[in-house]
Amino acid sequence: MNTFGLIQIGLLLSCTTIISSLQCNHLPLQQRKVIENSLRLLDKMGKKFPLQCLREKMSFKFPTQVLQPRQKETVGVAIEEIFQHIFYIFSKNLTLAAWDGTALDEFQNGLYLQIEQLEACVIKKHNHYRRSKEASRLKLKKYFQKIDCFLKDKQHDLCSWEISRAEMRRCLQLIDKVTRKL
Repeated sequence: MNTFGLIQIGLLLSCTTIISSLQCNHLPLQQRKVIENSLRLLDKMGKKFPLQCLREKMSFKFPTQVLQPRQKETVGVAIEEIFQHIFYIFSKNLTLAAWDGTALDEFQNGLYLQIEQLEACVIKKHNHYRRSKEASRLKLKKYFQKIDCFLKDKQHDLCSWEISRAEMRRCLQLIDKVTRKL
């Protein structure tokens, strides 16, 4: 390879690094846009909350402390984890949900892209962040397992999906509130 080719590769790598770091600097703004879009898509996926489901309403008790650490990186780790769990929940047995398929696909795609972006930006090298991530991960895993068990217990019926959709809306609103403070 000639010198000119090596210079081009070097420039390309440095530009990629700069663009990547710029994307990470704008992550809170990107997250707000993704959350706004996700909330819009959650509304578009289904209709108004069915009145017959009100008596089945359940409190899952979101662990808000996972979104209150002092370092931005730790909050980013928690948000990434939440998005992964939401993506997993909305990738399951949705046949009885009777939601708009296009809106659901867009919702899932938006979450997936945001997970990818967060994974690229979150610092994972330091032990402090790993410990924080593990503590958050366990709390979030327990919370989302409650939702998953609720869906299974109700055999993924319409009301269980509507209650879960309302709970995911609440999660996204909590994330939005935190990212606006960053």
